[in-house]
Amino acid sequence: MARIAGVNIPTGKRVEVGLTYIHGIGQTKAKEICDKAGIAAERRVNELSDAEVIQIRELIDRDYMVEGDLRREVAMNIKRLMDLGCYRGLRHRRGLPVNGQRTHTNARTRKGKARPIAGKKK
Repeated sequence: MARIAGVNIPTGKRVEVGLTYIHGIGQTKAKEICDKAGIAAERRVNELSDAEVIQIRELIDRDYMVEGDLRREVAMNIKRLMDLGCYRGLRHRRGLPVNGQRTHTNARTRKGKARPIAGKKK
């Protein structure tokens, strides 16, 4: 089992798909990494040699922000917005949608389970 950026990459999958298990690497970046490392798209993770795994690991460490560093930066950006007290920061603070979606109906993912209001009947 290959371990890259602190994540166990599933062995049976293609390299491009396996790399997407790392937070911060999607399909486009995974394809880009395989091209830079010179690894064919059809290869499976369990077919990689140790040298190739090390090459991928070094390439990711050098060129991409992934996992803990990325999560930390995103959290710091959100904290900065909240400290500023700007509109987006207030929406984060209240747990409401940030990007202008409607909240009269929907927005349940962000707001959580619907809570009944006492005395409100139609």
